[in-house]
Amino acid sequence: MSKILIRGAKVLGGEPQDVLIDGEVVEAVGTGLSADGAEVVEADGKVLLPGLVDLHTHLREPGREDSETVLTGTRAAACGGYTAVFAMANTFPVADTAGVVEQVYRLGREHGYCDVQPIGAVTVGLEGKKLAELGAMHESAAGVTVFSDDGKCVDDAVIMRRALEYVKAFGGVVAQHAQEPRLTEGAQMNEGVVSAELGLGGWPAVAEESIIARDVLLAEHVGSRVHICHLSTAGSVEIVRWAKSRGIDVTAEVTPHHLLLTDEMVRTYDPVYKVNPPLRTERDVMALREALADGTIDIVATDHAPHPHEDKDCEWAAAAMGMVGLETALSVVQQTMVETGLLDWAGVADRMSVNPARIGRAAGHGRPVSAGEPANLTLVDTAYRGAVDPAGFASRSRNTPYEGRELPGRVTHTWLRGKATLVDGKLA
Repeated sequence: MSKILIRGAKVLGGEPQDVLIDGEVVEAVGTGLSADGAEVVEADGKVLLPGLVDLHTHLREPGREDSETVLTGTRAAACGGYTAVFAMANTFPVADTAGVVEQVYRLGREHGYCDVQPIGAVTVGLEGKKLAELGAMHESAAGVTVFSDDGKCVDDAVIMRRALEYVKAFGGVVAQHAQEPRLTEGAQMNEGVVSAELGLGGWPAVAEESIIARDVLLAEHVGSRVHICHLSTAGSVEIVRWAKSRGIDVTAEVTPHHLLLTDEMVRTYDPVYKVNPPLRTERDVMALREALADGTIDIVATDHAPHPHEDKDCEWAAAAMGMVGLETALSVVQQTMVETGLLDWAGVADRMSVNPARIGRAAGHGRPVSAGEPANLTLVDTAYRGAVDPAGFASRSRNTPYEGRELPGRVTHTWLRGKATLVDGKLA
């Protein structure tokens, strides 16, 4: 049916309303809307949000289809309530040319579970030596506006300056993986009390903070936009807060796992907790939550990093860094931000849909749930409680830190331009 009536949904957590979808757009929002000719979805007080947007996803294709593909990754996205994801460039080959970003973009369009916007590499081969084809990737069919060497830091200040200058011409943004490489050689976890007790190489907070400080100053000097990936320390929060107070055009993201987990988890030596940047202290977690609440941190981004079983089920030192996150992100945000009173559901929509769509310029996403807007929507059963079972994930990988942990909330329906991609918790 071309018409769908979502009956009794709490739009952004407000009073129950009906939402009528006609084709690709929302036709009406109100109470007592007619269901004539429409398929009816009984929302029963569930929360209706604009479709979530993830500015930081690793889909692994091309090259590491054993970890994830565009198909499996976008299915996982739909299960998590996402209608658009931005795919990082550290694929094989690297997405540093128009040809590769167009391949990823077209795969996303073909599969149809969510929109896929490729992120272009800043430097050729992620090697940090020569700028990639930024202009060509922007002018391609993929229309790339976000560029990142994520997984590696653009540590050369001159290269970073040139990238900021280049993307300024078309309103692009450079998303920095803030990690000073010399300060993190051999690092296995956060540098602190726990690393000292465990005898694992420490990753100091200053390795992140020094790069952020440099880059916000470069952005100010150039007059360009810089985005900070997976911000993880209390000190980084203070630098971003200071930069924003000066009017510097900086935005920042935090991952769900950095809002919930701490370096104490590493005492288990379970490689599922090995991630880049590392899990930090309880003090850092609390600072990140407060910063997300007050707007210093603009968005939640998953840093969905799938790996095959053999890359994580090994000794700590040999294990790959990263966690899957698309299918659990909203639940973690509900637990850490909504149930603690730091954000309401309108605030969640702002941090997980509106702001990431704005930063990445994802047309048609992050829009209000109102008449005439694209029907990119997510319905959430916020009363649900259940243990995480990775065996039921749509992702090809299972490297979640939440296996067996009870989390609140469950996405029941997702619509992409009026087409259901998830119905009653099952892929359409």
